[in-house]
Amino acid sequence: MTAVPANAGWRFRQPSVIPGFGLTLGLSLAYLTLIILIPLSGLAWRSASLGWPQFWALVTDPRTVNALKISFGTALAAAAVNVVFGTVVAWVLVRYRFPGRRIVDAMVDLPFALPTAVAGIALTTLYAPNGWIGALLGPLGIKVAYTPLGIVIALVFIGLPFVVRTVQPVMEEIDREVEEAAATLGASRFQTITRVLFPGLAPAIVTGFALAFARGVGEYGSVIFIAGNLPNVSEIAPLLIIIRLEEYNYPAATAIAAVMLIISFAMLLVINMLQSWSRKRYG
Repeated sequence: MTAVPANAGWRFRQPSVIPGFGLTLGLSLAYLTLIILIPLSGLAWRSASLGWPQFWALVTDPRTVNALKISFGTALAAAAVNVVFGTVVAWVLVRYRFPGRRIVDAMVDLPFALPTAVAGIALTTLYAPNGWIGALLGPLGIKVAYTPLGIVIALVFIGLPFVVRTVQPVMEEIDREVEEAAATLGASRFQTITRVLFPGLAPAIVTGFALAFARGVGEYGSVIFIAGNLPNVSEIAPLLIIIRLEEYNYPAATAIAAVMLIISFAMLLVINMLQSWSRKRYG
């Protein structure tokens, strides 16, 4: 029989090989509680104190409904555009070598460093009816500034780096020999992309889409200039929250914020489930 140590027995927590695990875990939980959980709990408590009839009346106001539609609709459209073109940009940066490649690679991160207000002013200057691009699109009957289309363009600009920087590292890990082997076995270019490359890139693409969408829903600075902020036309929900706060209509601002939180959480939950499914399916 083997001897049982005197201090052996049930323990609440097994010793960790990571030094300082308990301290770092405590600090992390405290930080998340102060920065995320307490503000969100306050928002939920404030929304619950309104009562269901008042809350429903505030969130079903036509101006609020239209602002939410514009915010989430344009964010989804911009994220979808960024998925396509962001993946293409990542592909070009990884698979091709050309003069100025490093400059292009650095320019992808420009929306991260550029103040959002500066981006909004620059885009408005370009796409306004008398701007360089707006003046060319005007005779064609295409109006960008002060329309939802302008919002989509602004969100595409600020969301592109999220897709590129998420897909690019994964794409760099895919060996060129995999594509060459597929071509040797008779696969067409389309089959190579859809059956060989896409399965490995799918989780990263879904992650980039989620990040671009989340950034677009809450974007404010780069949108308010090019949107024109016309009620029921190009007014976004974050701006409507600011307007309600300036009117001292705190219940309405709280209701709009709560609805945005619920919808964003639900959509991100679905996206994360899709990402988890794609990882399990494709590895």
